[in-house]
Amino acid sequence: MKNSLFIKRFAEPALLRLAASFPVVVVTGPRQSGKTTLVRRAFPGKPYANLEELDTRAVAEEDPRGFLQGFPDGAVLDEVQKTPHLLSYIQGRVDEDRNPGMYILTGSQQFNLLSGVTQSLAGRSALLSLMPFSFAELSSCSRAPTTQEEAIFKGGYPPLFSQEIDASAWLGNYVRTYIERDVREIVNVRNLVQFRNFVKLCAGRTGQTLNLSSLASDCGISHNTARSWISILETAYIVVLLPPYYKNFNKRIVKSPRLHFIDTGLAAWILGIQSAEQIKSHPLRGPLFESYVVSELLKEWFNLAKESNLYYWRDSHGIEIDILIDKGDKVVPVEIKSGKTFSADFLKPLQKWYAYAQNPAEESVLVYGGEKKIKTRGCRVTPWNSIHEIFS
Repeated sequence: MKNSLFIKRFAEPALLRLAASFPVVVVTGPRQSGKTTLVRRAFPGKPYANLEELDTRAVAEEDPRGFLQGFPDGAVLDEVQKTPHLLSYIQGRVDEDRNPGMYILTGSQQFNLLSGVTQSLAGRSALLSLMPFSFAELSSCSRAPTTQEEAIFKGGYPPLFSQEIDASAWLGNYVRTYIERDVREIVNVRNLVQFRNFVKLCAGRTGQTLNLSSLASDCGISHNTARSWISILETAYIVVLLPPYYKNFNKRIVKSPRLHFIDTGLAAWILGIQSAEQIKSHPLRGPLFESYVVSELLKEWFNLAKESNLYYWRDSHGIEIDILIDKGDKVVPVEIKSGKTFSADFLKPLQKWYAYAQNPAEESVLVYGGEKKIKTRGCRVTPWNSIHEIFS
């Protein structure tokens, strides 16, 4: 059996750097993204407590001071959102002893965890978001998918690469136990069928500009309910909403965000796609590939413990750029095409964008489904399996 411990996470250097500067580091992300494996590997000498275990949680809830006194030099505390009141007592401990790296906290429910961190540990903690495996991480240990379709279909959740298990069975269980149980309980969703339909409608809209009114109407719910549910999916790391970019442009632009599933394997399962082969002719192949590229870029950025600097752009005439990478002094446009054969027509949106842009990057980027690296007309043409090189 393969062992995920041997797949080195690219976020580890950033985690160690943060722990050398802050008394508390919070590692958050979706369930099963590898948070526990990462922190235990990075801090093998630290005591470990899993607050998802009922007996451990009971001690932390009944006697939080006594619980923390059992770890005089700090500890790794897993799934700390299960005991949010503990954060106030951790604040007291780190105020007495502000040694860096005392507590390493993990949590998979961002909505519960981050509100407590903001209230109790502001100025005392740093945040690292850990996503499922990136292609580059899998490639570093020769476990990466060999085709674009396989990469989209399988996604990046660690158990799918560390164990010999059926991807469809695992993803189905993930949807039932995490999305349909844990996530919907946060907003007290009573109609499971309706919520399940909402998630499926979102998967069908991945890679598209979010229209909440249309989504609510198709699902038979109110606009406010749709807004609440999409927010929950976002804070649960199921989807990401890519904001529109509007700096330095006088043209009227579309201001709605673009919806992307963070893990395309999860989106594919929800859409009923049963094999990588089916993706070749699937009507959502292009949007799924776009979401895959967005996810890969986000993983590269999050692994550096940085917030997303990704946007998209679309004007009222339908001219659009799939991704804009804001580097502060310049903006790098990225166009995405799932086709495997490069065509000069792929570059047309980038050329139109340069007519509007102020302070543009010297080089644009095209990510496509092929294998060859090309430089042409001021554009770096990047294959689907080399997305990580965009930041190099």
